[in-house]
Amino acid sequence: MQEFTLSQIIINLLIATKWTIALSAIAFVGGGIVGFIVMVMRISPNPIIKSISLIYIEFFEATPLLMQLFLVFFGLSILLGLNLSAWVAAAIALTTYSSAFLADIWRGSVEAVPSGQWDASRALGLSYFKQLQKVVLPQAVRMSIPPTVGFAVQVVKGTSLASVIGFIELTRAASSISNVTFQPFLVYSLAALIYFCLCFPLSLWSKRLEKQFSYAG
Repeated sequence: MQEFTLSQIIINLLIATKWTIALSAIAFVGGGIVGFIVMVMRISPNPIIKSISLIYIEFFEATPLLMQLFLVFFGLSILLGLNLSAWVAAAIALTTYSSAFLADIWRGSVEAVPSGQWDASRALGLSYFKQLQKVVLPQAVRMSIPPTVGFAVQVVKGTSLASVIGFIELTRAASSISNVTFQPFLVYSLAALIYFCLCFPLSLWSKRLEKQFSYAG
């Protein structure tokens, strides 16, 4: 048994917080890259490509993130013989989870662009991808920024579930420290405060962006 002072508890939680931030960043950036590809497939005029993207989005949106973590960590090991570390499994699961939601957010932003913009760009002789690049996406990006920043809050909170497969982030560290110190209220209160400090600024930023773009519109 080891005695922890308050400062030691805080330091250990802050050390674990950096892994929460790192996993969130990887999931958000990776999810953004995959999500953009899925979004382009989702709005494709090709019905087969569109159906594949729809199945992808519906699967990851309709199943719990916890189950997805178990499927990646244990399922890939059983089916493909891959021995994934908790870090890699958590990154894959959170990336696919994020990509589905980001693809849906961005798809909604693209569809919110007035159809007249598509018609006008088509009348100018632009190809489908030129219409996206030059006319539609620049307008959709403005509308998608507030909900995208808001979704970042969900990604940060979602990293807490990675503790179930052994990834040591803030929640897992709080659990371990609580088991040693027998001060669960203090430890989890500090962990909750750290999550609040991470997520609340993002929520405020999202609301501020939403107001700014609303006024600009």
